[in-house]
Amino acid sequence: MWKKAATERMPYLVTTEHKGVFFGYGTKADRQATTIDLEDCRMCTYWSPDMRGVFGLATRGPDSRCKIGPAVSVHTLHDVTSIASVTEDAVKRWESEPWAL
Repeated sequence: MWKKAATERMPYLVTTEHKGVFFGYGTKADRQATTIDLEDCRMCTYWSPDMRGVFGLATRGPDSRCKIGPAVSVHTLHDVTSIASVTEDAVKRWESEPWAL
């Protein structure tokens, strides 16, 4: 089985003790971190009931009813409680910015 390099950018959905929900790119090495630098980081301040929780944001991506902030080049998150991988379909929705229409 092919494995990604520890330094390759991977899409993550990250939650924190402060109830923050963020999408961005980190490395495989970041998966065990309690502090993480996310590149092209966006914050989700509201997700629609259609998401069925934060994992819906990781598996399906945000819809037009979600409230997502603009991306910053790098954001450091402290007190990380979870890091979930994001599906290819969800990444496309995060990148297409459906809430900006």
